[in-house]
Amino acid sequence: MAAIKAEPFAFPVKYDQLALIVIDMQRDFAEPGGFGASLGNDVSRIGRIVPDVRRLIQGFRYAGLPVIHTMECHRPDLSDLPPAKRNRGNPVLRIGDEGPMGRILIRGEPGTAILPELAPINGEVIIEKPGKGAFYATGLGEILQQKGIKQLVFAGVTTEVCVQTTMREANDRGYECLLAEEATESYFPEFKAATIAMIRAQGAIVGWTAHVDDILESITHA
Repeated sequence: MAAIKAEPFAFPVKYDQLALIVIDMQRDFAEPGGFGASLGNDVSRIGRIVPDVRRLIQGFRYAGLPVIHTMECHRPDLSDLPPAKRNRGNPVLRIGDEGPMGRILIRGEPGTAILPELAPINGEVIIEKPGKGAFYATGLGEILQQKGIKQLVFAGVTTEVCVQTTMREANDRGYECLLAEEATESYFPEFKAATIAMIRAQGAIVGWTAHVDDILESITHA
């Protein structure tokens, strides 16, 4: 059986059931003036993973494997934004406010767009999600089922919030999950490290983690 070198042990890969999910690589989280910066974060940390995320996306494309992108965003009327989400933290700009790149995390605004270096191509699925997890209030589950996908490789941001939430949602739904370590990031390095440890603890209780190079080496044989 084919496998990807991973922790805590090799990931038993089934190429005909494998897809990449790239979580929320958006301008609002990675560029000055966006939501991430409004919370006081060093957004340059997100920019550093772009080359590895790009390599991973290209590798999946070359192998003919599905790439799915997610975008955290809300309706312009904020009808899908609960106060419990909008009122958290102490940002300079809250979701829905007007910022340098348009309204923060609002569908169709410039800041909500995926970074141009990582932009989806024709045929790739884009999931617009109002929550942290990509299964909540979206059609992701149905899309994966239609495509026969049962194994998911994850990249994107932030490791401990939207990435981990989606991995846990996927795990509960029976998917085997693998996190690409260099292709995910947090504004807090200690949170990324802790999340990686939690994911692969107790015999991959949530999933596996692997290096981008090892993932790419394996999928060249897909």
